[in-house]
Parts: sequence; structure tokens; C-alpha cells
Amino acid sequence: MKAHEIDYHIYGEEMQYVEIELDPQEIVIAEAGSFMMMDNGITMETIFGDGSQQKSGLLDKLLSAGKRVLTGESLFMTAYINQNNTKSKACFASPYPGKIVPIDLSQFNGKFICQKDAFLCAAKGVSVGIEFSRKLGRGLFGGEGFIMQKIEGDGMAFVHSGGTLAKRELAAGEILKVDTGCIVGFTKDVDYDIEFIGGIKNSLFGGEGLFYATLRGPGTVYVQSLPFSRLADRIIASAPKAGGNGREEGSLLGGLGRMLDGDNRF
Repeated sequence: MKAHEIDYHIYGEEMQYVEIELDPQEIVIAEAGSFMMMDNGITMETIFGDGSQQKSGLLDKLLSAGKRVLTGESLFMTAYINQNNTKSKACFASPYPGKIVPIDLSQFNGKFICQKDAFLCAAKGVSVGIEFSRKLGRGLFGGEGFIMQKIEGDGMAFVHSGGTLAKRELAAGEILKVDTGCIVGFTKDVDYDIEFIGGIKNSLFGGEGLFYATLRGPGTVYVQSLPFSRLADRIIASAPKAGGNGREEGSLLGGLGRMLDGDNRF
């Protein structure tokens, strides 16, 4: 069945949200925790599994929910239904600084592959499933493991990225090399693999890991400048140690630095 045809507008620069305009009885489905606000008359309904048209068979629903568990998501999603007789709006926000990317699946031959936590919301009828890696190297060293998300259907879906977003259109045979954590998603015709950086100095002292991703066209690739995992690592590294006072960052002076900072404790 065709997905619901929704209109949308994306607001903001670094902390974006998407406003979905729903006709009467139109539905948008979203991940838990992405809801921001909605007009009166829109109702929320928890659904079991992904956001595709719900089938009556229990086995179908269990398989749908199982796919979501494998990608690290909840068993349930939330459907927002416009019960008004006029158009109404619901808004969904990105969970961390970055960009929201609108994906028109009808322009991507009905399928888009993305990292596991990228999906934000979509029109009712869009399916959010799993994409298994068929290559051992990609699964072991690709940063996303053997499983990525796949979004299928003919409607609109929205994914989010960290930092600044780059979009590349790859010609047939053209290769783009990317840090494994910086991939947001790509179209189904793109060939994705992992390549060893090589060189003892690069491997031991380069600070960029041992592998990068190679993306071979044709197709469209979205790359993020600041994956959440990198941001989290920096925050953890800068956090004060147990029993510390959190004033040691960037200083080789130790106690003298604290004195200059107005802290008399040693």
C-alpha cells in the first residue's frame, strides 16, 4: 500500500526540528523520544513493530518488532493521527546538534540504508527494518556491526545526522573513503566495504583507527561531520575523574592553575 503523503518544513540550523502537516486521518510514525509538540486533535497511538501498514497476523508483528530489537530500537513506535477535520501539525526534534535529512523514498527506488540510530520519523506506510552486512570485514570493523537500518516504501522519511551534513553524488565506479562513524546513509546501489588503512605508523600513531569505509558508486551518500559517538567520547574524556574538581583541563600547572582560577583548594 502507498504511504501517506505528508507535507513538512524543517526549522533551525544546528538544533533542528521537522514540522509535519497532516491532512485529516493522515498518520506520521516516530521513534520514542523524538516528539516535540502537536496541535490539539492529533492523537497518539503506540504500535507494535515498525511503521509499515500493520498486518493482522501476530507472526508478522513479532517479526517486525524483532527487526527493531536487532537494530537497538524499542519494540514499539508511536503513531500520530490527525483526528481533526482540517490540516494539523506535529513536530519532531533531532536528539543532538546536527541536521535533519528528508528522504523521499520514491526518488531512491524505494530503499535507503542508514546507521542504526539515524531514523527520526516517517509517513505511515514506510517500513523500518534491518540490513545485514554480507561482508565479514564490514561487520567486524565497520563501526555499525553486521546490522544497519533500512527504510523502505514510497513515502517521506526523516533521518538525523551530527554536526554538518555533506551529500555526495557518486558516479558509477567512483569511490569515496569515509571514517566509519561518519556515514549517515546511502542509497541501495552503493557498494559499501571496509579497507585497512595500512602502514605501521598510521596504524599505531595516526589516531584515526585502523579502518575506513569505502563507498563505490553509483548512488547518493550522506556523511556527517560529528557522529554522536565521537562527541560522547570527547565529553567522557573531559569529564572530571572521581574525587576531582573538574578544573584540570588544558593546564600543565596543576595546583598553580587552580590558584590562578580562584580556587584555594589543593
